[in-house]
Amino acid sequence: MIERVVKAGSKVYTDEYSIYHWLAAGYEHKQVNHRRGEYARDEDGDGKCEVHVNTMECFWSLLRPWLRPHRGISQEQLPYYLGFFEFLHNIRKRGDQVLAALIALLIAT
Repeated sequence: MIERVVKAGSKVYTDEYSIYHWLAAGYEHKQVNHRRGEYARDEDGDGKCEVHVNTMECFWSLLRPWLRPHRGISQEQLPYYLGFFEFLHNIRKRGDQVLAALIALLIAT
């Protein structure tokens, strides 16, 4: 599924789980190794940890309880639920501004 939503050549950060090994072909793939106690890595020495999966792990930890009340989603519908949750996640900091913009769009049509 990732090959449909991530452009070839993109940077992809994962943990060491073996399912991600196929990413070596076509992506700039960086891993952290949780089994060895590595959760973030500073690769260029600037004091910032560029390689980590914390953002994605947080996203999934928020997604699971959001999906739970739906009590099962078909595989065909899952991309729509994920897309909607991604939208909500990405606009959360804009709050009322987004609501006003959506209402303005609805009124204009």
